[in-house]
Amino acid sequence: MTVTVTTLVENTSGAPFIHGEWGQSMLVETDENTILFDTGPGDLIIENASRLGVDLSQIDKIVLSHGHYDHTGGMQAVLSALLESGAKPDGIEIVAHPHVFQDKFIYVKGLVTHSCGMPFSREDLEGLGARFTLSDKPVQLNSFTLTTGEVQASTGHEKIDPALHIKNGEDYVPDELADDLGIIIKTEKGLVLLLGCAHRGIINTINHARKITGVEKIYAVIGGTHLISAGLGQLEATVAALKEMKIEKLGTSHCTGLIPASILAHEFKGAFFFNSAGTKTVM
Repeated sequence: MTVTVTTLVENTSGAPFIHGEWGQSMLVETDENTILFDTGPGDLIIENASRLGVDLSQIDKIVLSHGHYDHTGGMQAVLSALLESGAKPDGIEIVAHPHVFQDKFIYVKGLVTHSCGMPFSREDLEGLGARFTLSDKPVQLNSFTLTTGEVQASTGHEKIDPALHIKNGEDYVPDELADDLGIIIKTEKGLVLLLGCAHRGIINTINHARKITGVEKIYAVIGGTHLISAGLGQLEATVAALKEMKIEKLGTSHCTGLIPASILAHEFKGAFFFNSAGTKTVM
């Protein structure tokens, strides 16, 4: 079995003529189907895919890691491209958590408020061929790949960014990011875990993946880890936990942050790589 992960959108570019933009999108090609994991913030996914020789019409399913714009803003462009190609006459399945359409905000009291949720309604996207499977439970994507569903907390050091809120009437309340999910691929070498932002914690997400699959060995973790605002204590606990797991591939991106990524690169040496736009990982 071969799994290939191609990063179509990420904050930074790792290849000539490929552009970077704040957000993330990864194409997951397996022996059974092709899955698009997030779409980045806008139309760049179409340009980068073309330059990387990726045919988006081959996508069988789309998974949304959570409802923030930088992971969902390219939905309209992708669906429009699929519609125009005629590749999916019956529409395409979009797998996500039921909270993915919540109105989400970056809110710091008295300072700033920015809407950061999905910039499209469900009706807009269904008009372009989206068929939504919304579940807080794991969803099977093929015989060896599934979503995490809603990630349960198991650590004491991983906290959700306090600037992230949802609107409750006229009030802003902390967003628990229940919609934050990842993709788990069961391989002969162990689990491959793909992360959108891991808002609910990279270690929480790994522990959750182990629990629901019954597989202890973690072979690879790729994607956003949301360590960008982590304190030293959280970083040290994360490094210790990952080392105990003996992970063989660790590719961080997007919301990891340059300083945390540099620490991980130092600690994990040859196992570490920067998962930038244009990066292709074959497992």
